[in-house]
This record gives sequence, C-alpha cells and structure tokens, in this order.
Amino acid sequence: MSDVLKEQIIDIDSMEVLMALFGNFDENIKIIEEEVGVHVIARETQLQLVGSKEQVELASIVINKLLDRIKKGDAIDKNHVRYSIQLASEGREELIEEIMADVICINHKGKQIKCKTLGQKRYVRAIAQNDIVFGIGPAGTGKTYLAMAMAVTAYKNKEVSRIILTRPAVEAGEKLGFLPGDLQNKVDPYLRPLYDALYDLLGLEVYQRLIEKGVIEVAPLAYMRGRTLDDSYIILDEAQNTTSEQMKMFLTRLGVGSKAIITGDVTQIDLPRGKKSGLVEASRVLKDIEGIEFVYLTHKDVVRHELVMKIIRAYDRYSQLRKAKDEETEEEV
Repeated sequence: MSDVLKEQIIDIDSMEVLMALFGNFDENIKIIEEEVGVHVIARETQLQLVGSKEQVELASIVINKLLDRIKKGDAIDKNHVRYSIQLASEGREELIEEIMADVICINHKGKQIKCKTLGQKRYVRAIAQNDIVFGIGPAGTGKTYLAMAMAVTAYKNKEVSRIILTRPAVEAGEKLGFLPGDLQNKVDPYLRPLYDALYDLLGLEVYQRLIEKGVIEVAPLAYMRGRTLDDSYIILDEAQNTTSEQMKMFLTRLGVGSKAIITGDVTQIDLPRGKKSGLVEASRVLKDIEGIEFVYLTHKDVVRHELVMKIIRAYDRYSQLRKAKDEETEEEV
C-alpha cells in the first residue's frame, strides 16, 4: 500500500443513522478500523476517513453499503460488518445488499430473521427449491435455526400442517437409563437446543399452544420408526450422530407434501468407534439424486461470537497437521 495518507468525508443523514452505524460502544466502527486499517473520526453527522488510498476506498465502500441497509431498516451488528468487509475486499460488494434483502420470517419479538452470509443464502434457497436438503457445516453457521425459521414460515403460509423436529437422543456414549425422571425428562436435555430456537421464533405461549394441538412435535429420532410423515416439515438435527440404519430409516419416512432438512457437523461425530456416521454415508450415496441438495457451510458462515470462527479455524489447522503427521508415520512404517 502507498505511504501517502488520503482523507475522505462521508455525510450521514442523521445522528440516529450515525449511532446505528457505530453500534453498541462503537463496536462496528472499531471493527472497520482494526480490519481495514483506516482511522475513522466522527464530527457531528460527518465521518472523516484517514488512511492509505486503498484503505480509505475499502472503508468507504463498506460504510456506504452499511448505510444503505440502515436506511432500509436493517439492524447492523458485528457479523454484518465483518462479512461486508470480507465481500468488499474480494470485489463483491454488490452482494452485501443482496444477502440481507430477503426476510425469512419475523420472530415473536418482531425481529426480522434474515440470512447473514452467502452460504446461508444458498442454504435457504436450496430449502425453498428441494424436498430434501442436507445442511453440513460447523457450529454457529445457523444450520438448525434457519431450517426452523423456514419451517415456521411454511406452516404460517399453510404449506404444511405439521412441524416435526428430531435428533439422536444418545450422544458421546451416554445412556438414557442413567438420567433421572421419566422418558420425557430423559430425552429433554438432548432436545433443548430445538426448544430454545422455537421459543425465539414463536414465543412461549404460541409454542405451547401448537405443541398441545400436535402441530409441533419435538422427539428423539427413535420415535420416527414405523411412521409415514405426510404434509410435514421435518428437521433432523445433529445428523452426524445417526448410524447408517437410522439415516435410511429417517429418509424413508418422508410422505406426500413433506420436506426434510438434515443438519450436522461431520467434525463432531460422537458415535462409538467402528460405527459409521449416517450423515457421512448419505453425502456419498445420495449426492447425485435430483431433488436432494447438499449445502456445505464453512467458518466464513459462522454468525456467533467472533471467537467461534477462530476456534473452528484453529481446529481445522490442527486436524490437517495431525492428518499429515499420521500419513508421514504410515509411510515410514
């Protein structure tokens, strides 16, 4: 980059827009300063950008794109800012607006649920266009939450009459018999993440009413055996912990007018040694079948705390080094 400093002034429409751009404790602007390398100075409703030519141009693009979204009513957070910087640095700034354009649903607090990354947008589009979709990727990429948001939207639009959420009940070798309480008490801890997402999307009162009416069913995967699920939106979560037999059983439950979304993270398989993951096997067996789509999300699609992305990257690097070391050991032997 050039050592010559450049300055640019950006006029802001109002103090409210300026505050929305800066975020809580100025966190949004701090991210732009740290990741782009530009210095941002606020003077009433003006921003002064100071840095190299490249830094100022990149910061200007990002800030103006974010301002466009704020003026259209979007709330900007740290994840939006980071991802916008990433896209703009790759010369794809036109996609910043496209990502946040579509509203999937509105939760019980009135908040608009939207995609935050290109991977998420590709995932949501696949769900809309296919009857079976596999969402595979690391923690924090919104796989389950977005699938549930699409399910709630489909129910509200009368596209389906039921929402069925399921996941394997035994993980990492735990046995249900050692847990206290009746069967429902035993399986509830495994289903808690699904309950939490439903509460956020629907609110407790609506959720309880739909549960009582049988519109929403949250159950361990074993409960799916022997059933045919018509006119339903079915989500299988934590699918990396299904066996081959369980995955086949689940997929063949699909009835007329139904959709199935299968989510999982193939780096977090907790099955006993020697057991094949049904998710891994399905990604090989079903990859060429029309009507079934596999969407792979990456660390770039993580929308949780920024440390989650760094953790995933660190583990990926560690796994690659371990694999390379193991291969070298095998060659020596």
